[in-house]
Amino acid sequence: MMMNAQKMIQERKAQLNIPASRSQLMSDAMDKVKKAQDLQAKIQAQLQNAGLAGATLASATAAGIKAVQQSQPTPLILDEQGRTIDVKTGETVQLSHHMPTLKANIRAKRREQFKIVQEKPPEEISDSKFFDPRVGLKGATRARRNFKFNERGKFEQIAVRLRTKAQLERLQNEISYAAKRTGIASAAKLATIQPKKESRDDEIPEIEWWDHLILRDESYQDCDKAEMLEGITHLVEHPAQMKPPAEPTKEVSIPVILTKKERKKLRRQNRTEEEKEVQEKVRLGLLPPPEPKVRMANLMRVLGTEAVQDPTKVEAHVRAQMAKRQRAHEEANAARKLTTEQRREKKMGKLKEDTSLGVHIAVYRVADLHNPAKKFKVEANANQLFMTGIVVLNRECNVVVLEGGPKQQKKFKRLMMHRIKWNEEKAAKDEDDEDSDEEEKKTNKCVLVWEGTAMNRAFSEIKFKACPTEMFARELFRKHGVEQYWDLAYSGAVLEATGDD
Repeated sequence: MMMNAQKMIQERKAQLNIPASRSQLMSDAMDKVKKAQDLQAKIQAQLQNAGLAGATLASATAAGIKAVQQSQPTPLILDEQGRTIDVKTGETVQLSHHMPTLKANIRAKRREQFKIVQEKPPEEISDSKFFDPRVGLKGATRARRNFKFNERGKFEQIAVRLRTKAQLERLQNEISYAAKRTGIASAAKLATIQPKKESRDDEIPEIEWWDHLILRDESYQDCDKAEMLEGITHLVEHPAQMKPPAEPTKEVSIPVILTKKERKKLRRQNRTEEEKEVQEKVRLGLLPPPEPKVRMANLMRVLGTEAVQDPTKVEAHVRAQMAKRQRAHEEANAARKLTTEQRREKKMGKLKEDTSLGVHIAVYRVADLHNPAKKFKVEANANQLFMTGIVVLNRECNVVVLEGGPKQQKKFKRLMMHRIKWNEEKAAKDEDDEDSDEEEKKTNKCVLVWEGTAMNRAFSEIKFKACPTEMFARELFRKHGVEQYWDLAYSGAVLEATGDD
């Protein structure tokens, strides 16, 4: 690098005609003196010839000496301390520093200046004019944080405490809900205002127990004054509005039903879009071009001369292509076809209904339900529709109670009221039976006693129970909390029997 720099310096000096050293300067000065002396000799010879040698010689000599003195460099004189001194006056002279022109020298000089700046010690903050002693200084270093170890079982105790708290809250909620449902809370509130001692029928109390909450005194004196009453204001108390229990939480969206023409148009547009997509892929080279769809009808039009050259081979090729298309069509249909399990789940999904918001209930009364075929129809349809309920067989009244959704009730109602022919011939009986004429006079029919909704189901499945007495049947319904169903059906049967009589 230094060699390249020296080489560049020499070239630059050659371009600027700068002498390389002091010896070269002296040789140049001597050459100039010789040239001046030669010139002076020539001029003197010419002046001698012309008679003007005296005056001109002195002036030429002085000019040559002056030129030689100017061409010589100024001598460098230093004193004891190494400072530069002027030759004539003896004063110190400040020499001009040579500024570097090469990039390498400029970078080196800047590097030295930067080192000098870095080595200079920074001034103290307290010496600065911007220093405020009232502001506390914060150390730049961050305090070291040590490990903090937890004792064994600490988080287990916290988890146990949280689980216990959650379990207690859940138990309190269940107790409050049960109290509201059974009326214990209202009964406890009434017990606080009811009289503690029992009063006789002929005893007149000083104040009725229901007036204890609003009267300040234990008497009816001055009860017409407003200040004697408590809790009664001119404001009207509006009860909080509650949502109906059977109202769905999400809005029911009604699907758009298209006409046959609209469905065909939509299908045509979808098929066109799919065909365009396939053509674009073929054009880009992503899919191979489809084979020409050849049939026996368009054989000559599609293949042309190939069909004429070897018609037997072409016919076999066409029939193979037709069989291939038929096979692909059947495979696509088989792939779209639902399996047996999927078909069963689809059918069950159509029949099942959500009864979380309310259960639809229907109660039927049948005069005679001893025919096994009719009992089988009732039980089979109830199981197929995923309905629950009970069928009570009694000598005087047969009751059928079914629980399910609205669609299920609609289908089962059609079964009970229209599809089953209750007056059909019963099982074969002995012709010699004495009561046969009386039984033929009685008409067997099904009556819809009541239909409505309830919050929960009372039965878990469909059951058939034979009850010999009316009390036994009512007790069976009472165990499920729906004895009113039997009361309605049995009272209707009694009224119907008395009306017939």
